[in-house]
Amino acid sequence: MEAETTAGRLYVVSTPIGNLGDMTPRAVEVLRTVAVVLAEDTRHSRPLLERFGIGTPMAAHHEHNEAKSTAQVLERLAAGQSVAVITDAGTPLVSDPGGRLVAAAAAAGVEVVAVPGASALLAGLVVSGLPADRFTFFGFLARKGRDRTEAIRDIIALRHTAVVYESPNRVGDTLTDLTEAGAGARPAAVARELTKQFEQVRRGTVEQLATYYNDSPPRGEVVMIIGGATVEALSEDVLETEARRLLGAGASARDVQTALVAAGAPRNLAYKLAHGT
Repeated sequence: MEAETTAGRLYVVSTPIGNLGDMTPRAVEVLRTVAVVLAEDTRHSRPLLERFGIGTPMAAHHEHNEAKSTAQVLERLAAGQSVAVITDAGTPLVSDPGGRLVAAAAAAGVEVVAVPGASALLAGLVVSGLPADRFTFFGFLARKGRDRTEAIRDIIALRHTAVVYESPNRVGDTLTDLTEAGAGARPAAVARELTKQFEQVRRGTVEQLATYYNDSPPRGEVVMIIGGATVEALSEDVLETEARRLLGAGASARDVQTALVAAGAPRNLAYKLAHGT
C-alpha cells in the first residue's frame, strides 16, 4: 500500500521594491527551502536570489503562461512539493500575476502562506499624509476608453482615499483628467522611486500636481494617492426640513436616517431627526 502524499504549501513571497535591505530573513529562508521559485521574469529575479545565496530552481509564471503554469504547479503541490511565487518587485497579486494560481491552489485545498514584505501600495499610502484608515486601490488605470472613464468617475465619487499605480509618462495626463472631472481641489501626493536612492514624495492639490507633472514628467515607479471627496456640512435646520420632507413622502425612518447620513449628518443626529425625537 502506497503512503499517502501530503500536499506541499504555496508561499506568496514579497520581495524588495528597491532597497535590498527590505528583504526579510523569512523570505530568504522560504525561497531557499521550496522546490521551485515562480517568478514573473526569471532574468530579473535571478540576481536578487543570487544576492542572498538562494540557489533554488526558478520557473516563469506570468500573465502569458499563467493558465498552463498553474496546472503544472498544482501537480507539484499535489505531489508534496512546496512552491514559492514572487513578482519582479513587491507583493505578488497586487497588480501582478499570481491571482489565478492562488485561487486554484485554495480551491484544491492547498495551504497558501503569505510571507509579507515590501509593497509600493502601502509604502506610498503611509507617506502621503492622507488618511490611511480606509482606502480603495485601483491598480493601473486603463489608458483610454470606457474603462478609464469609469475608473475616473469611481475615484471622483469616493469619500475616502484612492491609491493608483501609474506609468511615469501618464502621471500628468491622469492628474489632468481628475482635475477636469472635478477633483482639482482635493489633496493628493505622488510618490516615486520608493525605497530607492532618488525617492521623492510631492504633495499638493490634484490640480497643482497636474500642472507640475505636465511640465516635469517623473521618472521611475510611481504611486498616486488622492484624497476623498468632502461633504459640505449642512445645518441642523436644513437636515430637519429634509427629514420632514422624506417622512411626509412616505419614507421609513430607517431610509430617512440613511439619506441624512449620506448627506453628511452625524449618525446620532440623523437617528434623532428620522425618529422625531
